[in-house]
Parts: sequence; C-alpha cells; structure tokens
Amino acid sequence: MTINEGSLSNTLYKERRYQIILGPHISEKASLLGDDENKYVFKVSTDATKKEVKEAVEELFQVNVKEVSILNVKGKTKRTARGYSRKKDWKKAYVSVEQGQEIDFMVVE
Repeated sequence: MTINEGSLSNTLYKERRYQIILGPHISEKASLLGDDENKYVFKVSTDATKKEVKEAVEELFQVNVKEVSILNVKGKTKRTARGYSRKKDWKKAYVSVEQGQEIDFMVVE
C-alpha cells in the first residue's frame, strides 16, 4: 500500500492549524482593541508564523483576516524563598479582521 505524500502533508498541515492558537488572551487592552479597532489577541505557539496564524483564525472562526502582528513576550523573573525562577517566554498575536466581522470566543463552529 502506498501513501500519497501530497495528501499526507496536507493532512498534517491542517492538523497543525489547530495547534497554533493556544487560546485568547483576555486583558483590558485586548478588550479595548476588540471594541474599538476590531482587533483580537491570541496566545499562539512559539514557532507560529503570521501566515499560519492568519490561516488558522480564518478556518476556526470563519472570518476574513486583514492583518496579523506577532510579538514575543518575555517570561517574568520571580523571587521565591528558594531563589529565583523564571516564567516561560510565549508568543502573542494581534489579529485584525475585516470591518463588520467579529470573533465570539464562546462559540466555535
């Protein structure tokens, strides 16, 4: 039995879309951006690219993405009784959707 490499890589790529977006990033700034500028903030995997984030958001939420900005967030250093520890670094994506469209985080089709 032979495996068609094109279909296998396409299937793996579609599965990757579900692993890119880790969840919404809820904050006061993110809420204001969503209301005023139609931008939404997501926590994404550390190796995600703008193109991957755009395709994942378009597929998951059925919206047209206008622009994606990605930034790395450095983990904070915490001081404990046993010394210093550090939170993990993570990546955040600002996604701008077309006018008249919105993302509802409670409903995913």
